Amino acid sequence: MPEPGARRLALGVSYRGTAYHGWQSQPDGKTVQDRLERALSKFAAAPVGTLCAGRTDAGVHGLNQVVHLDAPVDRDPFSWVRGTNRYLDADIALQWCQSVPPGFHARNSARGRRYRYLLRESPVRPALETGLVGWTFRPLDGDAMRAAAAHLIGEHDFTSFRAAACQALSPVKTLRSIQIRQRGAVWAFDFDASAFLHHMVRNLMGCLLVVGSGREPPGWMAEVLAACSRDAAAPTFAPDGLYFVGPYYDAVLGLPEHTAAMDWLP
Repeated sequence: MPEPGARRLALGVSYRGTAYHGWQSQPDGKTVQDRLERALSKFAAAPVGTLCAGRTDAGVHGLNQVVHLDAPVDRDPFSWVRGTNRYLDADIALQWCQSVPPGFHARNSARGRRYRYLLRESPVRPALETGLVGWTFRPLDGDAMRAAAAHLIGEHDFTSFRAAACQALSPVKTLRSIQIRQRGAVWAFDFDASAFLHHMVRNLMGCLLVVGSGREPPGWMAEVLAACSRDAAAPTFAPDGLYFVGPYYDAVLGLPEHTAAMDWLP
């Protein structure tokens, strides 16, 4: 709970994760959280701590990461955006700021989270899009990948897709949808779930590409899921094309689910 008299704020943050060691603060200070809190503290002329909706790994990007903080000073919401962005690196920007009830929690209040993975299918590796898309040189079968993805929908034990370092209390999550579409040479994979385990999307991507390239049939995905063993699944896929689209909350809060950062994505 915030200190008496403090106002709780929710903020939407977009960032290109290529240059950072992930979201969570580290001693070297080379994380998105460290840079954000430094900028917020400069704007407020007081220490500011944040808590996010979902931590992202090194190289993973954020489109509408949501954080909350207890404001040490009274400023208009838009002033927090403009003022903080003045102190941020060019690859991190606040998108919006809004007052929320004292009990709001960026992580615990979320009803779900969304990720998108962008993948270029090409005989040669990307150049201009380096760090912004994943890459496969193998032709992919969209129908096979969709059939494999269907085995994952619903509430399951996702241990087979969980990193060894995952700190989640339970591997049981509800995967609400996986949408797979192709636009030219670029594939977009959209994942919507109650929550995600550490490396879960990247591990799912590794398995989907095994099926899509014809190395395993769609039913293999059900076998991997049932095994509840990381050894049964494909290697973790690259972080480059992974975007944390953001969390979503009860509509009564009125928090934005779309930001300008999303507009350029396929």
